[in-house]
Amino acid sequence: MDATNPPPTDPQALAEAAAAAMWARDHACQALGMRLEAIGPGRAVMSMPVRADMVNGHAICHGGLIFTLADSAFAYACNSHNHNTVASACHIDFLAPARQGEVLEAEAVERALAGRSGVYDITVRVRGGRTVALFRGKSHRIGGEVIAGLQAASPSATHA
Repeated sequence: MDATNPPPTDPQALAEAAAAAMWARDHACQALGMRLEAIGPGRAVMSMPVRADMVNGHAICHGGLIFTLADSAFAYACNSHNHNTVASACHIDFLAPARQGEVLEAEAVERALAGRSGVYDITVRVRGGRTVALFRGKSHRIGGEVIAGLQAASPSATHA
């Protein structure tokens, strides 16, 4: 970003720009067939089809992949403010199985944000149906920005 191309100041536009920057580098989500369905300040919705190579020995989606979807939605939601942010703790409760051919959706919602810490709730559902898992993530801002140089160019960059 430079003086001829100022950074977004609208929170929605900022969330979209930060998500686009993350997605361009997010080879893990892309390899798993995930899609970023929606993004906004402190929120994100991601989807993932349950493929044959994601099913475990019980013929249901591997729990680690459900966790990965939830964690990914969490990552996009907590980085939507353009501050580099990582998970400091996560917990998941598995409630129902997902099966091959179903599409999972993870909806992440920011519940609290204070200083460098945040709390996010993520609900994973089969598209249009039952809740599969509930995930809670705690975030920690580590410094820097998702979109390189954006904070330095922003008038509100003076807060830590």
